[in-house]
Amino acid sequence: MSTLKVTNIQATGETASRAVSGVAAAWCNYDGDNTAIQDSNNIASIADSGNGRHQFAFTNAMSNSDYAATGNAGHSGFHNVATKSSAFGTVSASQVTIRVSQTDSSADDDDAQTSFAIHGDLA
Repeated sequence: MSTLKVTNIQATGETASRAVSGVAAAWCNYDGDNTAIQDSNNIASIADSGNGRHQFAFTNAMSNSDYAATGNAGHSGFHNVATKSSAFGTVSASQVTIRVSQTDSSADDDDAQTSFAIHGDLA
């Protein structure tokens, strides 16, 4: 068996390449309480859009807005998907808005441990 070692991956037709450590087109772990990115790939910036809502600009744009997005949220290191809901609001090739809310009350909520991943084609 052969071993293929690469630093970056670039799909046919894409102009941007992806770091092997972040095969998703973009991902982010952020602190919603303090509007701070803890770690990420292909995320240029974060902006506070209100309680429980944050907007993220991609470093390299997606090819369109039809990408797949998943996420979760919680406090104190626990990603509690039972009582939190993360939804994706404004979605475009250059940015995405994340909304985190309590599932039992629908109240928007900033969380210290929030993360998401974007899968799709880069422009």
